[in-house]
Order: sequence, then structure tokens, then C-alpha cells
Amino acid sequence: KENDRKRIPCPLDPKHTVYEDQLQKHLKKCNSREKPKPVYFVQDINAGLKDAAEIPEKQVTVSSLSKEELENLIIKLKKASNGLELDLKEQILSHQALQEALNDPKNGESAFKHLKQQASILGNMEKLHLLGPGRCFVEFGAGRGKLSHWVDVALQDVENIQFLLVERATTRFKVDGKHKKRDSIFERLQVDIQHLCLNKVPILEKKKLPVVGIGKHLCGAATDLALRCLVENYATCCDGENEEPAPKRPKNAKTEGASNSSTDNERNKDFKPVAGIVIALCCHHKCDWTHYVGREFFRSVGLGPREFHYFQRMSSWATCGMRETITKGSTNEESEDDSNNTEEHDQAYSKTECGSDTLQGLLTVEERKEIGSLCKLLIDHGRIKYLQQRGYKAALQYYTDSAVSLENVLLTAVP
Repeated sequence: KENDRKRIPCPLDPKHTVYEDQLQKHLKKCNSREKPKPVYFVQDINAGLKDAAEIPEKQVTVSSLSKEELENLIIKLKKASNGLELDLKEQILSHQALQEALNDPKNGESAFKHLKQQASILGNMEKLHLLGPGRCFVEFGAGRGKLSHWVDVALQDVENIQFLLVERATTRFKVDGKHKKRDSIFERLQVDIQHLCLNKVPILEKKKLPVVGIGKHLCGAATDLALRCLVENYATCCDGENEEPAPKRPKNAKTEGASNSSTDNERNKDFKPVAGIVIALCCHHKCDWTHYVGREFFRSVGLGPREFHYFQRMSSWATCGMRETITKGSTNEESEDDSNNTEEHDQAYSKTECGSDTLQGLLTVEERKEIGSLCKLLIDHGRIKYLQQRGYKAALQYYTDSAVSLENVLLTAVP
């Protein structure tokens, strides 16, 4: 009789199935059901563009463009990239906290690659003096929470630190449980970054701690949403007395501090809501003009939503040629470690963006790779300009070797 019962995909999440006769009961307890919105949920607070006239219309694929249209796009790309710093600095660092794990022979090739990236991210954070007490580390796109785990290990003797792990999906095999015996506070925020209002998170409302935004392979538009969440919303709402424009603060902080008799006032002047940002970038082909923070920069070099659409599609050319050889040997191990990360990102490149763009004869593999890299650089440069205009010292650097990860650029910013 049990065999006669029919299983159907769950209407809330077709990734799992349920007995048809148990559907109503299942819908009431399914993990994918709509839950009450948390207090820090504010619809589209970090979404950006509100102007419907600016939203790009449906564009044709890159492969549908004529030879002339494609050549015009490439001319525009090269003109806009003229004068940009094309050779990024190498900042491949490491951190003592991961030495034991890096030397553990039990780790397979894939796990070792993730550890090297995490070690370099921590090394870069240390170089920027971001690993210290009295901070709240917000990991965007946290997945299993591995990056926060290593930051916690690095700060094991440090007091007054908190972690907020932002992840919209329900995540299995989290490493959060490893921290329960320690003093550091870990809290998961299951919310899309697009709707996250950090100053309404109870722990940050209670303790006005400076925030350090971190992320390892923060996919496409998620980077733009995270930057807006930190720089536009948290930084501006955080301190009513610090409403002067951000760019002026770093210049005046010392002189103001010296001339102030009140230590409380000094502390207020020195308080920076966002202490720093360290994000490993990836999946530029998943960027979105609606959310992109560098629109002002694009317009300043004569570009708009149409060009952005094609540049973000063409950005995948930077890694397509090399991706197959790298992923062939590693996908099995990948699923054992950070399955939320690289495996997903490798699969994200569809054949449309890569091999079958039917541009054979128009461009060589090397030319495609160069154009793809320029597209990525241009999109990232818009993000740097956005941060600089808001008073941050922002930079792009290679944080790991391309043999470790094809997505090897790290965005850093400090006020």
C-alpha cells in the first residue's frame, strides 16, 4: 500500500518531494514556507535604483550581436578602461591562525585551496588593522560560516567581538556550533542582503560597535547590495552626531581629537560605524545594473545600462577558457568542503556565456580572455569609485594565485 502513495515536488521548494496525501500537513512545517519577517527586514533597503525609466529593457544575447555591434562595444570598453590601473598589486598573504590546518595532510586539494584563500583574506584584514577588539564582523553570503570561523580563531584571546552571518538560504553543515563554548557571539541572519537593515539588528542597536564587512566569493550583485548596506545605510544612520560628510572625517579626526577637552566627544569623533570592508569578488556575469553601485562612474565615461548588460555577460570570458581544466579534477572534493562556494560558482557559467558564444573567427581565445578581464576590472573600478566618493580608501588586489581560484581579486576599503 505504501508503494501506491504518490510523491510530488513540494510547491514551496521543488528540490524536495512529499507524499501527495501529506501535502497540507507538510506545507505548515516546510522549512521553505514564508516565515514572519525579522525586525531587520526592510523591503529593498539596499536595492538601489528606483527610477523605472533607467531599468534596462530586455537585451539580446552577446552571440546575437552583429560583428559591427560587438566591435563598437569593444571600442567603448577599451576607451572607458583607458587610464585605469590595469595591473593590480599582488597581496597574497597568510595568517598564523590557519597554519595548522594548512599543514594538515588530511586536507584534500580542494580544501587546501579554500584554506589558502581564507588565510590570505585574514592576512589582508590584519594588514589593514581590522582584526581587533570591540568589533562586529558581518559575513555576507556566509554559507557554512567558514570565514567567520577563522576570524574567530585568529581573535581567540580578544574580548568584545561579535559575528553576524548573513545568508538567505537555509544552510546545512554549519560550523557555528564549534564556537558555543567561547565568549564570542555568533548570530545568523537568514535574510537576503537586499532587505537587510543592519541598524535594526538588535545586537547592533544595543551595542554601537564598528562593523567590519567580510565575504569570500560574494556573488555578482550581492557585493553591490552589501556595499550599499554598509556604506549608505549603516554608516549614515548609525551616529546622528557624525552626520558630517564621510570624506572630511579622516582628515579632521586627529586635530579635532586634540582640541577637544571632553573624552566622550573624542570617542564620538573617532567612532567609525564601518571600520573596514574586505570582500573577495566573483561572478561578475551575475551583476545587475539595478543594484550596481558604480552607475555614476559608468555614466561619467559615457556608458549606460546597455553597455553594462553586455560587459557583465562578456566578463565571464576572463575565466571560461581555463575553467574546464581546473574544475575537472576538483568538483568531487569541492562538495565535501565549501560546497556553497566554488562548486556553485563554477557551474554558474553557462555555455551561452562561455564556449558557444559563436564568436569563433571574430576573436581568439586570448582576445576574449583579455576583454573579459577588462569588463571585470571596469565593473570593479565603479565599486572603488563609489567607495572613494564616500571617503573610503579603497583598493583592488590579487589575494591568491589564479591556480588556486580564477576569481582571485579582493576588494578592500577602510575609512
